[in-house]
Amino acid sequence: MPPLLPPTARTLLARTARAQRDGRVPALVAGVVRDGELVWSTGRGEIAEPHHDVQYRLGSISKIVTAVTVLRLRDEGLLDLDDPLDKHLPGTPLGGRTVGQLLSHLAGAGSESPGQWWERTPGTTLEGLGLSPADVVLPAARRFHYSNLGFGLLGALVARARGRAWDEVARDEVLAPLGMTRTTSRPSGVAAQGYAVHPWADVVQIEPEHDAGVMAPAGQLWATAADLARLGAFLLGDTGGVLSPSTVEEMTVPAGIDSSAPTWSSYGLGVQVQRVGNDPARPGPVLVGHGGSMPGFLAGLWVDREEGTGALALANTTSGLDGGLPAGLLADLRAAEPRVVDAWTPSGSPVPLELLGPWYWGPSPYVLRAVPDGLLHLSGLGRPGRSSRFRPCPDGTWLGLDGYHAGETLRLGPQALNLATFVFTRTPYDPAAPVPGGVDGAGWGDLS
Repeated sequence: MPPLLPPTARTLLARTARAQRDGRVPALVAGVVRDGELVWSTGRGEIAEPHHDVQYRLGSISKIVTAVTVLRLRDEGLLDLDDPLDKHLPGTPLGGRTVGQLLSHLAGAGSESPGQWWERTPGTTLEGLGLSPADVVLPAARRFHYSNLGFGLLGALVARARGRAWDEVARDEVLAPLGMTRTTSRPSGVAAQGYAVHPWADVVQIEPEHDAGVMAPAGQLWATAADLARLGAFLLGDTGGVLSPSTVEEMTVPAGIDSSAPTWSSYGLGVQVQRVGNDPARPGPVLVGHGGSMPGFLAGLWVDREEGTGALALANTTSGLDGGLPAGLLADLRAAEPRVVDAWTPSGSPVPLELLGPWYWGPSPYVLRAVPDGLLHLSGLGRPGRSSRFRPCPDGTWLGLDGYHAGETLRLGPQALNLATFVFTRTPYDPAAPVPGGVDGAGWGDLS
């Protein structure tokens, strides 16, 4: 793969250097992923070399790995995302909440586990947490509420299903297959020391490190920049057989927000999803990844799936680092070396051409197009309208993939398209088509 151009590398270095200085970060490693590889990285501050092989605590980036272990169970048919937690991990006050709600922080679980702050004190077992109804703080599916506790429970579910510790499952089923051999549940080999930096003086204090027990799946993993870059490549589609590309795509679908809005932030299944940018007229890219924090450490991993790029940052400080550093690196890379897309070539149509083109939902014009990958796309014509892509099903119908009609079935016919009781016709309210409620016999005319 071609290396970054020298001016691009200098721009990335300048942004990283400023983040390390302004944030007063003892040690900062940053990197950029392109074409599935770590194509640029740097270390600033008190850095051991090679900087890309020093472990840092990932914090909540660990949740991506936890989600992958859960989704592997789902893909094997051992659970369903609509299953209540009690079906696989009985005896908790959140037993009626679903696996999918826990993965997307919609289960109403408390943000933290009961007892002392789990990030700074040695962990315990699930039974040792002593969960009670007080750990259910919101109704199910009512609103997004970030929950470390929920991911601790998901890790316990995985451990119960596999019959061994969650970190062993993560190592054997996710990390090792992806080649992330320097990612561990406790520091191993060359690892950074975590510090707190005094807010009013340039002095530091060592932060504690411990085994978080049942809460480890929420934030305990340690990794190097090289390994974190491999996780970024995974999110970009190089799944290494750990999950199917379609399941990774499913992880990135936002839950509980309108993803057509110019800017937004949401959560998928174990990943954060956000549209960046401040200009509603020119929406920025959608980034997928996660931030992470634990005492003594801050981290971030974000990928731009459209550009095929990713950026990461690892720092050994409790606070101070600009959390927007990875997004800034991606913006620099997009501006300096934008992706050159593949040339367009004719790819045919998955349906007869006479079914494509304008259709009408009542008087509103829509257009049905054939788009790459054998899909159909239905959208408003010349004005905003509900827009969705559809993939073919074995029975000849089409399944909505996104937008308003996600999960709905589209049936094609020469006179009408049938979609979730909506009937699209070749002319507005075509009297020859099965328009719901019928068509007035007088037809179109003026008000006289």
